[in-house]
Amino acid sequence: MMRFSTLIKHPADWMQGTGPHSDIVMTSRVRLARNLRTAPFPGFSQEHQRVQLLEDVRPIVESLPVMKDGFSDDYTQLSKIRKQVLVERHLISREHAARSTGCAVVVDRRQSISIMINEEDHFRIQGIRPGLDLRRAFQLVDEADTTLEANLPYAFDSQFGYLTACPTNLGTGMRASVMLHLPALVLTEQIGQVVKAVGKIGLAVRGLYGEGTEALGNLFQISNQHTLGETESEIITQIEKVIESIVRSENNAREKLREDHGVMLHDQIGRAYAILRHAYVLSSKEALNHLSLLRLGADLDMISDCDRSVLDQLLLDIQPAHLQLAAEKELTPEERDLSRAEITRARLQSVPPPANVSLANPQPPQGGSQKEPNDE
Repeated sequence: MMRFSTLIKHPADWMQGTGPHSDIVMTSRVRLARNLRTAPFPGFSQEHQRVQLLEDVRPIVESLPVMKDGFSDDYTQLSKIRKQVLVERHLISREHAARSTGCAVVVDRRQSISIMINEEDHFRIQGIRPGLDLRRAFQLVDEADTTLEANLPYAFDSQFGYLTACPTNLGTGMRASVMLHLPALVLTEQIGQVVKAVGKIGLAVRGLYGEGTEALGNLFQISNQHTLGETESEIITQIEKVIESIVRSENNAREKLREDHGVMLHDQIGRAYAILRHAYVLSSKEALNHLSLLRLGADLDMISDCDRSVLDQLLLDIQPAHLQLAAEKELTPEERDLSRAEITRARLQSVPPPANVSLANPQPPQGGSQKEPNDE
Protein backbone atom coordinates (compact mmCIF):
# COMPACT_ATOMS: atom_id res chain seq x y z
CA MET A 1 0.00 0.00 0.00
CA MET A 2 0.97 3.64 -0.46
CA ARG A 3 2.82 5.60 2.25
CA PHE A 4 1.13 8.64 3.83
CA SER A 5 3.83 10.99 2.50
CA THR A 6 3.24 9.71 -1.05
CA LEU A 7 -0.51 10.20 -0.74
CA ILE A 8 -0.09 13.81 0.35
CA LYS A 9 2.46 14.65 -2.36
CA HIS A 10 -0.05 13.83 -5.08
CA PRO A 11 -2.85 16.39 -5.60
CA ALA A 12 -6.29 14.83 -5.37
CA ASP A 13 -8.23 14.33 -8.60
CA TRP A 14 -11.02 16.57 -7.34
CA MET A 15 -8.56 19.44 -6.87
CA GLN A 16 -7.05 19.20 -10.35
CA GLY A 17 -10.02 18.28 -12.48
CA THR A 18 -12.85 20.30 -13.90
CA GLY A 19 -16.51 19.38 -13.93
CA PRO A 20 -19.88 20.98 -14.66
CA HIS A 21 -20.10 24.49 -13.11
CA SER A 22 -16.65 24.02 -11.53
CA ASP A 23 -16.23 27.80 -11.16
CA ILE A 24 -19.02 27.69 -8.55
CA VAL A 25 -19.39 24.01 -7.62
CA MET A 26 -16.04 22.93 -6.20
CA THR A 27 -16.83 19.31 -5.33
CA SER A 28 -19.59 16.71 -5.29
CA ARG A 29 -19.53 14.00 -2.62
CA VAL A 30 -21.63 10.91 -1.99
CA ARG A 31 -21.32 8.92 1.23
CA LEU A 32 -22.90 5.57 2.08
CA ALA A 33 -23.39 4.36 5.67
CA ARG A 34 -23.24 0.59 6.09
CA ASN A 35 -23.17 -1.85 9.01
CA LEU A 36 -22.73 -5.57 9.56
CA ARG A 37 -25.55 -7.57 11.12
CA THR A 38 -23.03 -9.80 12.90
CA ALA A 39 -21.52 -7.11 15.16
CA PRO A 40 -22.82 -4.32 17.42
CA PHE A 41 -22.70 -0.85 15.89
CA PRO A 42 -19.50 1.07 16.82
CA GLY A 43 -21.28 3.33 19.35
CA PHE A 44 -22.56 0.29 21.25
CA SER A 45 -19.50 -1.96 20.94
CA GLN A 46 -16.57 -2.59 23.23
CA GLU A 47 -13.03 -1.81 22.16
CA HIS A 48 -12.04 -5.45 21.62
CA GLN A 49 -15.08 -5.91 19.35
CA ARG A 50 -14.09 -2.93 17.19
CA VAL A 51 -10.51 -4.21 16.99
CA GLN A 52 -11.71 -7.65 15.92
CA LEU A 53 -14.06 -6.23 13.29
CA LEU A 54 -11.26 -4.07 11.93
CA GLU A 55 -8.95 -7.08 11.64
CA ASP A 56 -11.66 -9.02 9.80
CA VAL A 57 -12.82 -6.40 7.30
CA ARG A 58 -9.78 -4.25 6.57
CA PRO A 59 -8.15 -6.83 4.22
CA ILE A 60 -11.45 -7.09 2.33
CA VAL A 61 -11.62 -3.31 1.88
CA GLU A 62 -7.97 -3.13 0.83
CA SER A 63 -8.58 -5.85 -1.79
CA LEU A 64 -11.17 -3.77 -3.65
CA PRO A 65 -9.96 -3.15 -7.25
CA VAL A 66 -10.25 0.62 -6.79
CA MET A 67 -7.93 0.46 -3.76
CA LYS A 68 -5.01 -1.13 -5.61
CA ASP A 69 -1.78 0.66 -4.58
CA GLY A 70 -3.88 2.93 -2.34
CA PHE A 71 -3.34 4.13 1.22
CA SER A 72 -4.45 2.25 4.33
CA ASP A 73 -3.63 2.87 7.97
CA ASP A 74 -4.79 2.01 11.46
CA TYR A 75 -5.52 5.11 13.55
CA THR A 76 -3.17 3.94 16.29
CA GLN A 77 -0.39 4.48 13.71
CA LEU A 78 -1.54 7.94 12.60
CA SER A 79 -0.57 11.09 14.49
CA LYS A 80 -3.15 13.70 15.43
CA ILE A 81 -1.78 16.06 12.75
CA ARG A 82 -1.90 13.40 10.03
CA LYS A 83 -5.48 12.55 10.86
CA GLN A 84 -6.37 16.24 10.74
CA VAL A 85 -4.72 16.52 7.30
CA LEU A 86 -7.11 13.80 6.11
CA VAL A 87 -10.01 15.82 7.56
CA GLU A 88 -8.83 18.93 5.70
CA ARG A 89 -8.74 16.88 2.50
CA HIS A 90 -12.31 15.73 3.20
CA LEU A 91 -11.16 12.09 3.24
CA ILE A 92 -12.34 11.40 6.80
CA SER A 93 -14.78 13.07 9.18
CA ARG A 94 -13.84 15.16 12.20
CA GLU A 95 -15.63 12.63 14.40
CA HIS A 96 -13.61 9.75 12.99
CA ALA A 97 -10.34 11.65 13.43
CA ALA A 98 -11.09 11.96 17.16
CA ARG A 99 -11.03 8.15 17.52
CA SER A 100 -8.10 5.75 17.69
CA THR A 101 -8.11 2.04 18.58
CA GLY A 102 -10.20 -0.10 16.27
CA CYS A 103 -10.47 2.56 13.54
CA ALA A 104 -8.84 2.85 10.14
CA VAL A 105 -9.23 4.47 6.71
CA VAL A 106 -8.51 3.15 3.22
CA VAL A 107 -8.06 5.67 0.36
CA ASP A 108 -7.47 5.13 -3.36
CA ARG A 109 -4.41 6.63 -5.06
CA ARG A 110 -6.42 9.45 -6.65
CA GLN A 111 -8.18 10.38 -3.39
CA SER A 112 -11.51 9.97 -5.17
CA ILE A 113 -12.84 7.34 -2.78
CA SER A 114 -12.23 6.71 0.91
CA ILE A 115 -13.67 4.12 3.27
CA MET A 116 -13.75 4.84 7.00
CA ILE A 117 -13.96 1.75 9.23
CA ASN A 118 -15.71 2.03 12.61
CA GLU A 119 -16.89 5.61 12.33
CA GLU A 120 -20.48 6.12 13.59
CA ASP A 121 -21.26 3.11 11.38
CA HIS A 122 -19.03 0.15 10.56
CA PHE A 123 -18.36 1.63 7.12
CA ARG A 124 -18.58 5.11 5.69
CA ILE A 125 -17.91 4.82 1.94
CA GLN A 126 -17.27 8.20 0.31
CA GLY A 127 -16.71 9.27 -3.29
CA ILE A 128 -15.67 12.80 -4.29
CA ARG A 129 -15.54 14.43 -7.74
CA PRO A 130 -14.85 17.96 -9.07
CA GLY A 131 -17.77 20.15 -10.14
CA LEU A 132 -21.43 19.14 -10.13
CA ASP A 133 -20.94 15.42 -10.69
CA LEU A 134 -22.96 13.59 -8.04
CA ARG A 135 -23.81 10.72 -10.38
CA ARG A 136 -20.15 9.86 -11.00
CA ALA A 137 -19.44 10.16 -7.26
CA PHE A 138 -22.33 7.77 -6.59
CA GLN A 139 -21.06 5.37 -9.25
CA LEU A 140 -17.68 5.22 -7.47
CA VAL A 141 -19.17 4.33 -4.08
CA ASP A 142 -21.84 2.06 -5.54
CA GLU A 143 -19.24 -0.15 -7.23
CA ALA A 144 -17.25 -0.48 -3.99
CA ASP A 145 -20.42 -1.03 -1.96
CA THR A 146 -21.68 -3.78 -4.28
CA THR A 147 -18.40 -5.68 -3.97
CA LEU A 148 -18.34 -5.34 -0.18
CA GLU A 149 -21.96 -6.46 0.11
CA ALA A 150 -21.15 -9.61 -1.86
CA ASN A 151 -18.49 -10.48 0.72
CA LEU A 152 -19.93 -9.17 3.98
CA PRO A 153 -23.25 -9.69 5.85
CA TYR A 154 -24.79 -6.20 5.73
CA ALA A 155 -27.47 -5.17 8.20
CA PHE A 156 -30.51 -4.73 5.96
CA ASP A 157 -34.26 -4.72 6.60
CA SER A 158 -36.87 -5.24 3.88
CA GLN A 159 -38.98 -2.40 5.31
CA PHE A 160 -36.38 0.11 6.53
CA GLY A 161 -33.54 -0.56 4.11
CA TYR A 162 -29.93 -0.33 5.32
CA LEU A 163 -29.80 -0.11 9.12
CA THR A 164 -27.67 2.73 10.46
CA ALA A 165 -26.60 4.19 13.80
CA CYS A 166 -28.46 7.45 13.12
CA PRO A 167 -32.16 7.10 12.17
CA THR A 168 -31.87 9.90 9.58
CA ASN A 169 -29.56 7.64 7.52
CA LEU A 170 -32.03 4.73 7.40
CA GLY A 171 -33.06 3.58 3.93
CA THR A 172 -30.42 4.18 1.28
CA GLY A 173 -27.89 5.24 3.91
CA MET A 174 -26.79 7.85 1.40
CA ARG A 175 -25.73 11.43 2.03
CA ALA A 176 -25.04 13.49 -1.08
CA SER A 177 -23.37 16.87 -0.64
CA VAL A 178 -22.06 19.65 -2.87
CA MET A 179 -19.45 22.27 -1.96
CA LEU A 180 -20.32 25.67 -3.43
CA HIS A 181 -18.32 28.89 -3.72
CA LEU A 182 -20.89 31.72 -3.43
CA PRO A 183 -19.06 35.03 -2.94
CA ALA A 184 -21.46 37.13 -5.06
CA LEU A 185 -24.55 35.96 -3.15
CA VAL A 186 -22.73 36.87 0.08
CA LEU A 187 -21.59 40.29 -1.23
CA THR A 188 -25.10 41.13 -2.48
CA GLU A 189 -26.59 39.92 0.83
CA GLN A 190 -28.80 37.33 -0.88
CA ILE A 191 -27.23 34.31 0.81
CA GLY A 192 -29.68 34.42 3.74
CA GLN A 193 -32.73 33.93 1.57
CA VAL A 194 -31.00 31.17 -0.40
CA VAL A 195 -30.15 29.27 2.79
CA LYS A 196 -33.70 29.71 4.04
CA ALA A 197 -35.21 28.45 0.78
CA VAL A 198 -32.91 25.40 0.73
CA GLY A 199 -33.85 24.57 4.33
CA LYS A 200 -37.56 24.70 3.51
CA ILE A 201 -37.26 21.83 1.03
CA GLY A 202 -35.44 19.59 3.49
CA LEU A 203 -31.80 20.13 2.56
CA ALA A 204 -29.06 21.09 5.02
CA VAL A 205 -26.61 23.99 4.58
CA ARG A 206 -23.31 23.73 6.44
CA GLY A 207 -19.83 25.22 6.48
CA LEU A 208 -16.50 24.08 5.09
CA TYR A 209 -16.13 20.97 7.25
CA GLY A 210 -19.75 19.98 7.68
CA GLU A 211 -22.12 20.14 10.61
CA GLY A 212 -21.41 22.86 13.15
CA THR A 213 -18.70 24.58 11.10
CA GLU A 214 -18.51 28.12 9.74
CA ALA A 215 -18.89 29.00 6.04
CA LEU A 216 -15.34 30.35 5.71
CA GLY A 217 -14.18 31.64 2.35
CA ASN A 218 -17.82 31.88 1.16
CA LEU A 219 -17.85 28.07 0.91
CA PHE A 220 -21.10 26.26 1.67
CA GLN A 221 -22.03 22.57 1.77
CA ILE A 222 -25.55 21.58 0.74
CA SER A 223 -26.75 18.02 1.39
CA ASN A 224 -29.84 15.86 1.87
CA GLN A 225 -31.00 15.27 5.46
CA HIS A 226 -33.15 12.14 5.07
CA THR A 227 -32.73 8.94 3.09
CA LEU A 228 -35.76 6.80 3.99
CA GLY A 229 -38.44 6.32 1.33
CA GLU A 230 -36.38 7.76 -1.53
CA THR A 231 -34.09 6.09 -4.05
CA GLU A 232 -30.52 7.21 -4.58
CA SER A 233 -31.45 8.57 -8.02
CA GLU A 234 -34.36 10.60 -6.59
CA ILE A 235 -32.13 12.15 -3.92
CA ILE A 236 -29.46 13.07 -6.46
CA THR A 237 -32.01 14.51 -8.91
CA GLN A 238 -33.50 16.72 -6.20
CA ILE A 239 -30.11 18.07 -5.14
CA GLU A 240 -29.04 18.63 -8.76
CA LYS A 241 -32.12 20.77 -9.43
CA VAL A 242 -31.49 22.87 -6.32
CA ILE A 243 -27.78 23.32 -7.15
CA GLU A 244 -28.55 24.32 -10.75
CA SER A 245 -30.89 27.01 -9.37
CA ILE A 246 -28.27 28.28 -6.91
CA VAL A 247 -25.64 28.35 -9.67
CA ARG A 248 -27.96 30.55 -11.77
CA SER A 249 -28.50 32.86 -8.79
CA GLU A 250 -24.76 33.14 -8.14
CA ASN A 251 -24.04 33.86 -11.82
CA ASN A 252 -26.77 36.54 -11.87
CA ALA A 253 -25.32 38.09 -8.71
CA ARG A 254 -21.85 38.11 -10.26
CA GLU A 255 -23.14 39.89 -13.36
CA LYS A 256 -25.01 42.43 -11.24
CA LEU A 257 -21.87 43.14 -9.22
CA ARG A 258 -19.84 43.58 -12.38
CA GLU A 259 -22.39 45.88 -14.04
CA ASP A 260 -23.63 47.95 -11.08
CA HIS A 261 -20.66 47.88 -8.70
CA GLY A 262 -17.65 47.27 -10.95
CA VAL A 263 -15.33 49.69 -9.18
CA MET A 264 -16.24 48.35 -5.73
CA LEU A 265 -15.65 44.80 -6.93
CA HIS A 266 -12.25 45.69 -8.43
CA ASP A 267 -11.39 47.45 -5.17
CA GLN A 268 -12.30 44.42 -3.04
CA ILE A 269 -10.35 42.04 -5.27
CA GLY A 270 -7.37 44.40 -5.47
CA ARG A 271 -7.26 44.80 -1.67
CA ALA A 272 -7.46 41.04 -1.22
CA TYR A 273 -4.61 40.53 -3.68
CA ALA A 274 -2.44 43.19 -2.01
CA ILE A 275 -2.95 41.74 1.46
CA LEU A 276 -2.23 38.17 0.39
CA ARG A 277 0.87 39.18 -1.62
CA HIS A 278 2.39 41.31 1.11
CA ALA A 279 1.05 40.28 4.53
CA TYR A 280 3.43 38.72 7.05
CA VAL A 281 0.70 37.51 9.41
CA LEU A 282 -2.45 35.79 8.13
CA SER A 283 -5.16 34.10 10.14
CA SER A 284 -6.97 31.17 8.55
CA LYS A 285 -10.24 33.09 8.34
CA GLU A 286 -8.67 36.18 6.75
CA ALA A 287 -6.69 34.14 4.23
CA LEU A 288 -9.70 32.07 3.14
CA ASN A 289 -11.92 35.12 2.73
CA HIS A 290 -9.30 36.96 0.63
CA LEU A 291 -8.60 33.86 -1.47
CA SER A 292 -12.33 33.64 -2.10
CA LEU A 293 -12.24 37.12 -3.66
CA LEU A 294 -9.20 36.22 -5.76
CA ARG A 295 -11.02 33.13 -7.04
CA LEU A 296 -13.98 35.35 -7.94
CA GLY A 297 -11.63 37.73 -9.74
CA ALA A 298 -10.15 34.85 -11.73
CA ASP A 299 -13.61 33.55 -12.65
CA LEU A 300 -14.68 37.00 -13.87
CA ASP A 301 -11.39 37.52 -15.80
CA MET A 302 -10.52 40.48 -13.61
CA ILE A 303 -7.27 38.62 -12.95
CA SER A 304 -5.99 37.50 -16.33
CA ASP A 305 -4.03 34.30 -16.96
CA CYS A 306 -4.70 33.05 -13.44
CA ASP A 307 -4.48 29.29 -12.95
CA ARG A 308 -7.41 28.70 -10.57
CA SER A 309 -5.93 25.38 -9.44
CA VAL A 310 -3.11 27.38 -7.79
CA LEU A 311 -5.71 29.12 -5.65
CA ASP A 312 -7.59 25.90 -4.91
CA GLN A 313 -4.39 24.12 -3.86
CA LEU A 314 -3.49 27.09 -1.67
CA LEU A 315 -6.90 26.93 0.02
CA LEU A 316 -5.85 23.47 1.20
CA ASP A 317 -2.17 24.02 1.96
CA ILE A 318 -2.81 26.92 4.37
CA GLN A 319 -5.07 24.82 6.59
CA PRO A 320 -3.65 24.32 10.13
CA ALA A 321 -2.73 20.62 9.85
CA HIS A 322 -1.20 21.01 6.38
CA LEU A 323 1.00 23.83 7.69
CA GLN A 324 2.17 21.69 10.60
CA LEU A 325 2.77 18.68 8.38
CA ALA A 326 4.97 20.82 6.10
CA ALA A 327 6.84 22.19 9.14
CA GLU A 328 7.20 18.64 10.54
CA LYS A 329 6.21 19.86 14.00
CA GLU A 330 3.33 21.29 15.97
CA LEU A 331 2.96 25.05 15.56
CA THR A 332 1.33 27.58 17.83
CA PRO A 333 -1.52 29.62 16.30
CA GLU A 334 0.89 32.56 15.98
CA GLU A 335 3.48 30.43 14.19
CA ARG A 336 0.79 29.10 11.84
CA ASP A 337 -0.24 32.66 10.95
CA LEU A 338 3.37 33.50 10.04
CA SER A 339 3.82 30.31 8.02
CA ARG A 340 0.47 30.80 6.25
CA ALA A 341 1.50 34.30 5.15
CA GLU A 342 4.92 33.12 3.95
CA ILE A 343 3.47 30.29 1.85
CA THR A 344 0.77 32.56 0.42
CA ARG A 345 3.26 35.26 -0.59
CA ALA A 346 5.42 32.69 -2.36
CA ARG A 347 2.61 30.89 -4.19
CA LEU A 348 0.95 34.07 -5.45
CA GLN A 349 4.10 35.30 -7.17
CA SER A 350 2.83 33.46 -10.25
CA VAL A 351 -0.58 35.19 -10.08
CA PRO A 352 -0.71 38.59 -11.84
CA PRO A 353 -2.40 41.55 -10.12
CA PRO A 354 -5.98 42.45 -11.03
CA ALA A 355 -6.41 44.43 -14.23
CA ASN A 356 -6.75 48.21 -13.96
CA VAL A 357 -10.24 49.68 -13.91
CA SER A 358 -11.23 53.12 -15.16
CA LEU A 359 -13.31 55.22 -12.80
CA ALA A 360 -14.69 57.18 -15.74
CA ASN A 361 -15.95 54.08 -17.52
CA PRO A 362 -15.60 50.96 -15.36
CA GLN A 363 -17.57 48.78 -17.80
CA PRO A 364 -16.82 49.77 -21.41
CA PRO A 365 -18.95 48.28 -24.19
CA GLN A 366 -17.71 45.16 -25.95
CA GLY A 367 -14.73 46.06 -28.10
CA GLY A 368 -14.46 49.54 -26.55
CA SER A 369 -11.33 50.95 -24.96
CA GLN A 370 -10.90 51.92 -21.36
CA LYS A 371 -9.82 55.47 -20.60
CA GLU A 372 -7.12 56.03 -18.03
CA PRO A 373 -8.43 57.70 -14.88
CA ASN A 374 -7.51 61.35 -14.39
CA ASP A 375 -4.90 62.23 -11.78
CA GLU A 376 -7.14 64.97 -10.39
